[in-house]
Amino acid sequence: MKSEMLVNVSQPEECRIAIVEDGQLEELYIERASADNYVGNIYRGRIVNLEPSIQAAFVDFGVGRNGFLHISDVEAQYFRQGGFDPAEAMMGGRNADIDTGEDDNGGEEGEEGEERPRQQRQQRHRRPPRGGRPRVKPPIQEIFRRGDEVLVQVIKEGIGTKGPTLSTYISIPGRYLVLMPALGRVGVSRKIEDDQLRRQLRDTLLELNPPKGLGFIVRTAGQDRAKKELSRDMAYLLRLWKVIARRLKKTNGPGVIYEESDMIIRTIRDIFTADIDSIYIDQPDAYERAKEFLQLVMPRHVNRLQLYDGREPLFHKYKLDEEIAGIHKRKVPLRGGGSIVIDQTEALVAIDVNSGNFRTGDDAETSAFKLNVSAAKEIARQLRLRDLGGVVVNDFIDMRREKHRRGVERALRDAMRRDRARTKILRTSPFGLIEMTRQRIRPSLKTSVYSDCPCCTGRGVVKTPESMAIEVVRLLMLSSQQPKIARVTVKVSEAVGAYLNNKKRREIMRLEDDANMTVQILTSSSFFPEHLEVELRDVEGREMTPPV
Repeated sequence: MKSEMLVNVSQPEECRIAIVEDGQLEELYIERASADNYVGNIYRGRIVNLEPSIQAAFVDFGVGRNGFLHISDVEAQYFRQGGFDPAEAMMGGRNADIDTGEDDNGGEEGEEGEERPRQQRQQRHRRPPRGGRPRVKPPIQEIFRRGDEVLVQVIKEGIGTKGPTLSTYISIPGRYLVLMPALGRVGVSRKIEDDQLRRQLRDTLLELNPPKGLGFIVRTAGQDRAKKELSRDMAYLLRLWKVIARRLKKTNGPGVIYEESDMIIRTIRDIFTADIDSIYIDQPDAYERAKEFLQLVMPRHVNRLQLYDGREPLFHKYKLDEEIAGIHKRKVPLRGGGSIVIDQTEALVAIDVNSGNFRTGDDAETSAFKLNVSAAKEIARQLRLRDLGGVVVNDFIDMRREKHRRGVERALRDAMRRDRARTKILRTSPFGLIEMTRQRIRPSLKTSVYSDCPCCTGRGVVKTPESMAIEVVRLLMLSSQQPKIARVTVKVSEAVGAYLNNKKRREIMRLEDDANMTVQILTSSSFFPEHLEVELRDVEGREMTPPV
């Protein structure tokens, strides 16, 4: 299988990165220069408000909007009496003495940086420490006071009116390792399941003599790496950590301490594997930055990086522009027939599988199973490409046999394995639904590319001319009740105006006679279907307040 990473930065306003496997788009990342991207950044913050009812604090971290810090994201060092010094913690001064409530044998190691789930952190803090008594986090109002300083990292972008989600569990990802100062020891990603390999990686990491008090986690990308490569990555993270610590000591008040790399470096660091045959970048400066990074952390793979200088745009050459344009369509056809329909709401994503023209020579049950398996693979791909998160409800074609239901669940889980976002998939419900959740870190791709339609305000439908005409007549009836009314001017779209003049003319004339007023209907092709303006004037030409 041929796998390529394509980086399109020919336009300075937008960076697009695509992972293409055998000509099919499998992953897509888009970032706009105009968008604020805070995830992964570390800030010195100040507590501005406490909400004991939801056990959360709101933190001013210097970006103009407050962040949300939940009690489950507060690290144990903040429980100390007498306060907490972020600068001292950055240097690991106290971390070595912290009882994390975990076994030193690495039975419960951390995840890879930002991939560490909140639920697992909560479980970790509920585990009994060595003393045998379960440790319970104190209420957030006992940990913080207004004005307290706190060192935070953004783990989730603000969506809509919600501010960014913050955590005091600081993690700095490298290529093969993650630096986690609060961990205070070495560990291995849970995604590496082989026990012998885990022990080997842990021993290798200990041989590198990491500084006391700082924690390191081996990422999945580091499982086949030589000791020299891990050592190089550790040295890189330690240099970065010292820079961050010095910056923290020099700053006062809320503000940024560390900013994540640009999207090209982040994607190469987190996504690139030995399975990717080549990386094409279509802009010389971006190519040089990527080359410098690869020479620093992955010198053996520098030869896979290539500068694309063709006259035909990079994404157009690989026929990706057309496919990207289709990503946002509601209906997605499946190979061999059938389709899936994706509807995104504020609370959840609903995905419906339709059989359409899908036909096989098998019985109805087997045909439904084959279609559902095909749909499961496409659902996983679409969730990645569209970056949809939150609750996802999949309505598959009904199947009677239990083995077929389990088979579709398996197919969906297998297809979701390559997704970097955390997911949880439930078993098929009695109604044939498979419910799942997918980690939401940033707004969906659709939210980033599109804005709500000014005509329908995002609903996807508008009122018919008949509905608008009825509403206009209702307003005219209310207006006719006002004393001294002389003239009413109504501005509507051409379709609504035609309906009023042709089918509501008699009613309007009767209102004019009864109230001794004049009704004028003005239309314009530039008015959208639900446009409605009403202007009232009295007998002396003065403007009156229109009815509500």
